[in-house]
Amino acid sequence: MSKIEIGQPSPDFSLPATDDQTLSLADFGGRNVVLFFYPKASTPGCTQEGQDFRDLLGEFEAANTAVIGISRDSVRAQQNFKDKYDFNFPLLADTEETVCSLFGVIKEKNMYGRKVMGVERSTFLIDAGGTLRREWRGVKVKGHAEEVLEAVRQL
Repeated sequence: MSKIEIGQPSPDFSLPATDDQTLSLADFGGRNVVLFFYPKASTPGCTQEGQDFRDLLGEFEAANTAVIGISRDSVRAQQNFKDKYDFNFPLLADTEETVCSLFGVIKEKNMYGRKVMGVERSTFLIDAGGTLRREWRGVKVKGHAEEVLEAVRQL
């Protein structure tokens, strides 16, 4: 499966999500969607990123935009993460790496001197018509949610 590109329609996908849901991209039709992929629930960087999106969610919603987090963690781990930090958006469990592969976020990483395959922190902005408009790869958490919000406002 080839990765999607800016200016191209994002294919629909469906994944198990928090709050006993299964969500697909089509469920958010008519709204912009921010998909942020993070390496692992309840780790410091991922927690801060989630909190930043949580704290700005009202502004994203005012701009007709849904925020969705995705990682390879299980639904249970995602639910615990969401509950612990009061995230006000869904977290999707991509345990089979289907959507991670679609967006090309699985990369070789160096973990304590060992090469491992993992999720590269990345964010994608899909417009209300389903077209990929922006992507951020190798994301640094500080200021990122604000930068994404500014891009949403420019759509």
